[in-house]
Amino acid sequence: MRPTQWRRTTHVAIGATVLALVAVVVLVAALLTAGPSTEASAGKPTPAAATANPSIVPVADSAPKPLPDRLAAALAPALADPNLGDLTGRVTDAITAAPLWERGADVPMQPASTNKTLTAAAALLVLDRDARLTTRVFSGSRPGVVVLKGGGDPTLSAAAAGEDTWYRDAARISDLADQVRGSGIEVTAVQVDVSAYSGPTMAPGWDPLDIDGGDIAPMESVMLDGGRTQPVSVDSARSRTPALDAGRALAVALRIDPAKVSMAPGSAAGGKEIAAVSSPPLISRLRDMMNPSDNVMAEAIGREVAAGLNRPESFEGAVGATLSALEDAGIDTTGARLFDSSGLSVDDRLTAETLDEVVQAAAGSDRPKLRPLVDLLPIAGGSGTLSNRYLDTDIVKPAAGFLRAKTGSLTGTNSLAGIVTDASGRVLTFALISNNAGPTGRIALDNLAATLRKCGCSR
Repeated sequence: MRPTQWRRTTHVAIGATVLALVAVVVLVAALLTAGPSTEASAGKPTPAAATANPSIVPVADSAPKPLPDRLAAALAPALADPNLGDLTGRVTDAITAAPLWERGADVPMQPASTNKTLTAAAALLVLDRDARLTTRVFSGSRPGVVVLKGGGDPTLSAAAAGEDTWYRDAARISDLADQVRGSGIEVTAVQVDVSAYSGPTMAPGWDPLDIDGGDIAPMESVMLDGGRTQPVSVDSARSRTPALDAGRALAVALRIDPAKVSMAPGSAAGGKEIAAVSSPPLISRLRDMMNPSDNVMAEAIGREVAAGLNRPESFEGAVGATLSALEDAGIDTTGARLFDSSGLSVDDRLTAETLDEVVQAAAGSDRPKLRPLVDLLPIAGGSGTLSNRYLDTDIVKPAAGFLRAKTGSLTGTNSLAGIVTDASGRVLTFALISNNAGPTGRIALDNLAATLRKCGCSR
C-alpha cells in the first residue's frame, strides 16, 4: 500500500509437529531419473534406483538453549544503534516458555501492525477456521425493491466471472445478480443494509488521508475488494463510500440505474432471502490479513470475533472480544489499550510481553488451536511484508528463511513479533517494538532480530 504524507503502514507448538516449519530453508534434492537405456539393455549395468536427499530436518527439542547473559552480550552491539529510538522487547525459549532477554517488556508501546497478531490469534481461538461470511439479497418492503445486506465479507467483488479479483476465491456480485434474476422479481431499485456493523466507521487515531493512500476504508459491512477503487492494483486508493459502491455494482449487474441505490440500514428485516454468496474460509482470509498486512481485512475479522462472542460488531466490540479471548487463553494483556484490530491507530498501545506471549502460545504445545498462527507469519526474505527484507546485507542474510514475523510500521514506529531458529537449532519467540525511531529504524530493527539467528549463545 502507498504511504500517506504523515505516516507509513506495513502492508505491504512450536511442538515437534510445528518446529520443522522454521527449519525449511533450503531444499537440495538429488533426483536422478534414468529409464532403461539402449546401452543398459545391451548388457551394461542398470543405474541404482534414484533417491531423494532433501536438506530438511526437524528442529531437535534437545538443541541447547541460549544463556541469557550470552544472548544479552550478542544483542548489545545492535541495541546500541540510536535509530532504534525507544525500544522494548522480549525473547523467549519456544519450548520452555522461559524468557531469555527483556527490555521494558511491560511498557505499553505503539505496536503498529503487529496488533494483527492478536486479531489472528483471537480468531483462531474463537472461530472455526473454515467459517465463511455470507452476503445476502432480500426482497424489499415495496414491489421491485431488493435489499443488499452486508454480512461483513470484504472480499466481495464486482469483477465479472473469469476476471481477476483482489482476494482469491472471492464472492461475486454477478452471482448475486444471477440469483436475483432467477427469483422472478422485476427489480427497479436497490437498498443497502449495513446494520450488521454498529458504531463509527473510522477508528480513533485514523487519518482520513489514509483512505486515499490505500491503507484503510470506512468500515461498513459490505464492500468490494476491501474497498479498493482499482480492484487489482496494489497502489489503489480506497473508497469513502464502500457500501454504496457495492449497491451500485449490484444495480449495474441487474441493468438498472445505479442512481436508484440508497442506504437503508435495517431494510432487510422481514424480507425474503432471494440470493446469497459466501466468502473464502477464515484461514484464507487470515492469510490475506497477515501476509500483506491488510488493514480492512483485520478490522472485518475483528468484528467476526466480536460476533463469535456475542458482542457488537464495532471497533470497541472487536477489541474487547479479542482481548477477552486472549485472556481466557492465559495471555497477559495488561497495558493493552487498543482502538482497532489492525494497528493503524496511532493511539493503540501494547506491550512486547503480550505480543511475545501470543507467539509463544502458538509455538508451544498447550494451545493447539493457535498453531496455524506460525504458518501465517511472513517469512524473512520469502513472503508477505518480509519478502524484500533480510536479503541485502551480510548482517541480516543469515536470518533469511529462518525467521518468521509479523511486521509493523507507522511513522517513527517499527515492530516485529515472531519466531526464529538460532544457530544452535533452538527455536525462539520474540517481540520487538521501536517507537520514536530514527530514519534507518527499520534496518536497525532487522539487524537486531537477525542477531537472534546468528547467536547460538549456549556456551
